[in-house]
Amino acid sequence: MTRIAFLYLSSFGTSLLGNSVTAIALPLLVLFTTGSPLGAGVVAAAAAVPAAVAGLLMGSLIDRINRRTAAVLSDVISAVALLVLPIVDLTVGLNLGWFVAVAVLNSFGDVPGITAREAMLPAIAEAAGLAPARLIGLRESLAGVALLLGPAVAGVLVAALTPVTVLWITAGTAALAALLTLAIPARAAAHRREGGDEPEAARVGAVFDGLVILFRSPLLRGMVLLGVTLAVVLAATQGMVIPVHFAFHDEPQYVGFVLSALAAGLLVGGGLFATLGHRVPRRTWFTTGLAVLAVGFAVVGVLGPVWSIFAGAAIVGLGGGCMNAVVGLTFVENVDESRRGKVLGAQNAIMTLVPAAGVGGAAVLVEAGGLHLVTTCLAALWLAAATAALLSPNIRRLGREPA
Repeated sequence: MTRIAFLYLSSFGTSLLGNSVTAIALPLLVLFTTGSPLGAGVVAAAAAVPAAVAGLLMGSLIDRINRRTAAVLSDVISAVALLVLPIVDLTVGLNLGWFVAVAVLNSFGDVPGITAREAMLPAIAEAAGLAPARLIGLRESLAGVALLLGPAVAGVLVAALTPVTVLWITAGTAALAALLTLAIPARAAAHRREGGDEPEAARVGAVFDGLVILFRSPLLRGMVLLGVTLAVVLAATQGMVIPVHFAFHDEPQYVGFVLSALAAGLLVGGGLFATLGHRVPRRTWFTTGLAVLAVGFAVVGVLGPVWSIFAGAAIVGLGGGCMNAVVGLTFVENVDESRRGKVLGAQNAIMTLVPAAGVGGAAVLVEAGGLHLVTTCLAALWLAAATAALLSPNIRRLGREPA
């Protein structure tokens, strides 16, 4: 692996690991400070909408400057936002208002940072002499590793330190990600429009160009709708079905292991694509991912013995790793270089809002008919989406000509 690819993957993994730890430490800090579970929900809701707006706004900027610069700026914003809370705790004291303000500020670092790193991948792959499919597969595997280690690292840190102290460490990981990204040569993340004028950027409504491009392309539109469905089903399963199931059985300690099993599956799926992605037709990877996800959701949905839920989560991760790699490569191949930031920013903005809908919808169904009604509806939703994708003529174009 070349130095450029190593730095790119290291910065991506460091940023994702920090986000994974923060996702556990921050709600605990809100809970310990306010004493109210509702407070943690308010903070999460306050961050969701600004994060989506940031994804749309920053997409245009990412297409106008070097994407390495955009990623570094995003990591710096995240580091500063996370540092605010421990500093305020040492001085004037924390309250819910500070948490909301920091959540809004941090949202302008997370989503744009993800978008910038995704948008620079083709240029990084070219500079590193790697096939984009291989680099995307490695990135998906690294995401699995980060999700696997994140909860464990967070658990150890929270047990050894206070949640507010953990934020000093997560701010440091954001700063480290910025430094690793800065070490990537600027030429490796450059794009054709860098330093040039883009008249459409000044046009009223240009911020929505990414959404327009997404929904005008049948192939990209189908990928986004499928991704939204997967995000809804995953969020409902992870955020409501699994915690409620184990809480009812007085076994809350197993919730974290389900997430670890899912991450392990992502690791294997991404690794397989990185190794064999160029040898197996793209459509085969995609259809296999859809089918494996359906099997995994069905196994989890039965809510049988603990081992079966772990196995189902691992199967879901395996299918998701394969499918996500294909989706990522589809965006690389079918979105013009000069507009990739806008399009990926719009996609990430949509995906930021979706999990709340999944958890909220699952909560309503749990109240209405119990967990098995929820799992049945989720399995049916995914089967419907997967069937529609398989019947779509656009799927036959995967890996062929651009849309």
